[in-house]
Amino acid sequence: MAKRIFSTVLLWAIVLGTIYFFTTPGAIVLAALVSAFTQREFYQMVVRMGHAPFSRFGLLLGAVITVAPLLSPRYPLVTPENLLALAAVIFAIRIVGERNSENRVESLGWTLFGLIYVPFMLQFLVRILLIEGPHGHTGLAFALWLIAVSKFCDVGALLTGMALGKHKMAPVISPKKTWEGAIGGLLTSAAVGAVVVYGFASYFPSALSPLLAAAIALPVAGLGIVSDLVESVIKRRANTKDSGASIPGIGGMFDLSDSLILTAPAGYLIFSLL
Repeated sequence: MAKRIFSTVLLWAIVLGTIYFFTTPGAIVLAALVSAFTQREFYQMVVRMGHAPFSRFGLLLGAVITVAPLLSPRYPLVTPENLLALAAVIFAIRIVGERNSENRVESLGWTLFGLIYVPFMLQFLVRILLIEGPHGHTGLAFALWLIAVSKFCDVGALLTGMALGKHKMAPVISPKKTWEGAIGGLLTSAAVGAVVVYGFASYFPSALSPLLAAAIALPVAGLGIVSDLVESVIKRRANTKDSGASIPGIGGMFDLSDSLILTAPAGYLIFSLL
């Protein structure tokens, strides 16, 4: 637990420091790095399953997909959708001559799924960072709110589950998760969402009140829980406890970013409406 607390504090210091000193450009670079390392760990788990994804070119395309929202205004053809279509064409050609007949379908499927599930989903975090509003750094404020709501759900669920957890939520997928922990995580996210908007009200649209922020935080945090369970499904298929060992007490980058994969597109949709 001590390692987990230390890593959590350090990671928040990195996020807040990057936002404070480098603003939106620094946050986009940080999002791209998180996406790249997450996708890399994803492909490593696929290899442990016995498959052979096109990892190197997949990672290259993934990096461009993640920052495509930044590039597309200047280069209209560089959109996430176009890059995914290009990936499908290239990898479909490559499987004809570069993989054995027994794993060609799996190589194509897992490579493309890795592109869709990690960089394509996390590019919505970059889209959020690029949102402009009447107040400066609105996109940064939205992104910080989303990260806080998503990650503090994990903290609330862990602490509540340890104290009150009795009823297993998904015993086959993730035996330690409980319904009590999930409820605690949701309530924690609602409180954090309200506090962030209240404390930094000048950076958010006037339509987003603390009460509305708390209400929005509930479904967003719920998606974060589902996203965490999806990662657990993948890890079980790869027969591994953690996606990596780069972050003491937490695991790998995928273990850190998993909740953002589903919450990023949801958050972008909500923030665009605001």
